[in-house]
This record gives sequence, C-alpha cells and structure tokens, in this order.
Amino acid sequence: MSDFWDARYSAARAANDSVWSIEPNAWIEATVGPLTPGSAVDLAAGEGRNALWLASLGWAVTAVDFSEVGLAIARERAKTLGLAIETITADATTWVAAPPVDLVIIAYLQLPREPMAAAIGNAARSLAPGGTLALIGHDADNLERGVGGPQDAAMLLSVEEVRAAASDLDVLECRQFERVTPSGVAIDTIMVARRN
Repeated sequence: MSDFWDARYSAARAANDSVWSIEPNAWIEATVGPLTPGSAVDLAAGEGRNALWLASLGWAVTAVDFSEVGLAIARERAKTLGLAIETITADATTWVAAPPVDLVIIAYLQLPREPMAAAIGNAARSLAPGGTLALIGHDADNLERGVGGPQDAAMLLSVEEVRAAASDLDVLECRQFERVTPSGVAIDTIMVARRN
C-alpha cells in the first residue's frame, strides 16, 4: 500500500502539485487551535499539511506516515517555511510514540475496521496524561448521503467503532460531522478524546 502512496505523491511532486490541500484541515484547526502547544504527532501525515500548521503554532511535531515520499515533501515544505518537524516512516497500525505526547491527530486515515481500531488504540497509547486525540475521517453514511471520500464501505468509519477503539480514553465528543465542500456536503466521523 505504501507503494501506491509513494507513486501518487511522486506524480504530484513531478507536476509541481499537491495531493492534498496545503492548508490544515478546517476541523482540526478549529478543534486543536485553542490548545496550548506541546508535543504532537500527526499520524498518517501524508504531505504534512497538519503537521506544518502545528509547527507554525509552536508545537514540537512528529509527522508519521508509511510513505517516505509524502514525508520527504513534508520536510521540503518545512524547510521552505522555516519550520522544524520530525518525520518517521512507520505504519500507523503498529507505531506508538515514545515518549508519550500531548496531542495526536488523525485526519482521514481510512482503513478497514481492525487496522483502524489498531491505529486508534496506538494513538491512545501514544498520549501522555492529559493528552488529546483529535480524529476526523470519512463516515460510512457518506456513501449514501455525502460526497467524496472512498467508495468502499470497508474503508469508512462509524461513530460506534471509533468510540469503541478509544475505550481507554475519556471521549469528550464523538459524532457525525457535516463538512461543506465545493461538490456538496460530506459526512465525516469526528472524535475528541483525552487521556486521564
């Protein structure tokens, strides 16, 4: 699977383009922006848009992704912007931060149920006491009522499954979220949870 993403990021780079927006995800920005900067992980960071935004706010950020090409783009952008980020090439379903961090964000990591639960569980284990997990991804209802995102139901999230995967945390919010796009309304699952 990393070969697919390496190829996709390489093609975008060759075209002087980006696979994803360069701006941070709006929900992540609104949710995480008020937090006091500390240490953070952007899990499944891709080209690093959220990691770079966090670094610009003063967070000590580690961008984790299994695509080395995506992370290379993140490093190039960080250098251009004069920002410092650490990058780690690793699989979100097996990687755990050491030492624990104050924040983990997961934005649009779309995996089948068991690997996704493993990634959320590892994100929870990566949190220091008082640390926050902020997650957003395409919801299963998006197939019927929304636009964009994967068209394979096995790759979509549900509120119930996400909440269950974060059972070690204090879940502050976990629900569907309607996101307005140029193509129409997309249905996402969002979750904010905290390590006690």
